[in-house]
Amino acid sequence: MVFTHEAYLNRPTRAEISIPRLLHNFAIVKKLVGKNVKIMPMVKANAYGHGIVRISKELIHAGAHSLGVAYLEEALFLRANGITAPIAVLGGINTEQISEFIRNDVEITSSSIDKSRAISRCAVALGKPAKVHLKIDTGMERIGVHWYNAGRFIAESASMPGIEIVGIFSHFAKAESDPSFTREQILRFEQAVANAEKSGINPPCLHLANSAGIISYPDSHFTMVRPGIMLYGYDPRAKAERSPVAGEHLLPVMNLKTKVSYFKVVPAGTGISYNHSHITKQQTRIVTLPIGYGDGFPRILSNRAEVLIRGTRHPVVGTICMDQTMVDIGPEGSAYNGDDVLLFGEMDGEKIALEELCEKAGTISYEMLTRISSRVPRIYTDIL
Repeated sequence: MVFTHEAYLNRPTRAEISIPRLLHNFAIVKKLVGKNVKIMPMVKANAYGHGIVRISKELIHAGAHSLGVAYLEEALFLRANGITAPIAVLGGINTEQISEFIRNDVEITSSSIDKSRAISRCAVALGKPAKVHLKIDTGMERIGVHWYNAGRFIAESASMPGIEIVGIFSHFAKAESDPSFTREQILRFEQAVANAEKSGINPPCLHLANSAGIISYPDSHFTMVRPGIMLYGYDPRAKAERSPVAGEHLLPVMNLKTKVSYFKVVPAGTGISYNHSHITKQQTRIVTLPIGYGDGFPRILSNRAEVLIRGTRHPVVGTICMDQTMVDIGPEGSAYNGDDVLLFGEMDGEKIALEELCEKAGTISYEMLTRISSRVPRIYTDIL
């Protein structure tokens, strides 16, 4: 389904995105890493749900060196929308797509000698060099050559025709929770970089640090960092969501809002929603919201979440539907069709923290943000 711009503007459910808050968080990253370290913001998964095109343009304008995504399709979408800055696809690649990387000047990850050979063959056939980041596995066990085999992988890849090594990188597994293992990963990556230098290979981008690494491990910054969740206002470190970073607080960028679409009075003993998972204990007032799990408000929050209406918190009752959610505002509660409703974020000086919903849903901020679906319009604001 394709939504017109007018439909988006008029839809009561929307994700309000604060550009000043995004830039505030980016400024914290710059403060932490200093002037000589490049910044590659991670804008994969629709910029963690915030809208990949607008967020990418804002971050490039603010000084980002390049952009990081997970899939070629994301990179091509950015190219189609006028983004000319360097873009790196950091996930595992499908070798059948290599030619599209090279034709569209998208930087590609090689995670094995076989992948490097395939990239080389394609680059030679096209007569155009491939810009390649070599992935070293220092303990994530996802993709990449193990650090203890990295010397041969790096040297052979660099010797292949048509390959321009622009980066060597790895990925933290537990930087938010395990200092001992994280420091071991840093040492392993340093070993791989040293082996590359011995072979005369000195790519401009050496990158390991994600958001937790940027905040807690300055020796992991190398020549480039990859901020993700911290750009969108959340500290990945356990129990540290609201602690200062570099003397300032990260500011959540998204507010998820909707409007009341229906109001009714319901007698005591009435079942609400599918399978009547909630039964009213007294006569009460129920309002319906035009948002559901099809929009990214997860079903597991049924009978658990609260929303904010007219400055007061009210419980979600009954099973969250694909497109609608019911809320009990109490026997004396006040709400009118068209009233704004906050699902998470801030509104009129009141807050519902995303972390609160994550705890109730048994998940993390990354998932809650990225599951906000494409039918929810992103409205960009200049409000800090």
